[in-house]
Formats: sequence, structure tokens, C-alpha cells
Amino acid sequence: MSRSLKKGPYVDPKLLKKISNLKQGDKVIIKTWRRNCTITPEMVGFTFGVHNGKNHIPVFVIENMVGHKLGEFSLTKKFIKHGGKMQKSQEAKVTEAVRK
Repeated sequence: MSRSLKKGPYVDPKLLKKISNLKQGDKVIIKTWRRNCTITPEMVGFTFGVHNGKNHIPVFVIENMVGHKLGEFSLTKKFIKHGGKMQKSQEAKVTEAVRK
């Protein structure tokens, strides 16, 4: 469910303050735990270290990300693989191709 239009998008004021102190193009990673913060045009060109529950995932913000949340680009669950005979046969083909 989206936030009310009357309230506007949620942007952390501390995060905006950190951005205002940096220059465009700095390679500094801004660490944040605010996954629910909406990406604004001022954030374009900066790299954020978004916490996924275990560590900070670097997210470089581009123009297409404006309007989305920071947490959308830092996944919290890691997909390992499905099991079964079919998976084993596919892995065997890949390892065989690598050896050749």
C-alpha cells in the first residue's frame, strides 16, 4: 500500500543532510538502515550502502530509480538453488563444459 498523497513521499532528513555535504561524483558510500526511504532526484549519482539485515549492499542510484524505495535494490533473501535430479544434471553439464 502506498503512502498518502497528502503526506508525500518519505525521505529521511538525516540522509538528505549527508547528501548535501557531499559533492556530486564522490565515491563515498553513504551507509543507511532506512530501506523505506524514497529515492529523490537529489540522490542521483550517489552510492548508498543499504542494510539488508546482515550487511550493507552498495546501491548506485541512477535516474530510473527515482520514486522507488532504497530497499527494493538490496535484497534480504539469497536464492541458493532448487534441488532434485533436474538441477543435478544441469550442474553436471555446466561443470563438464567448464572443464573442456
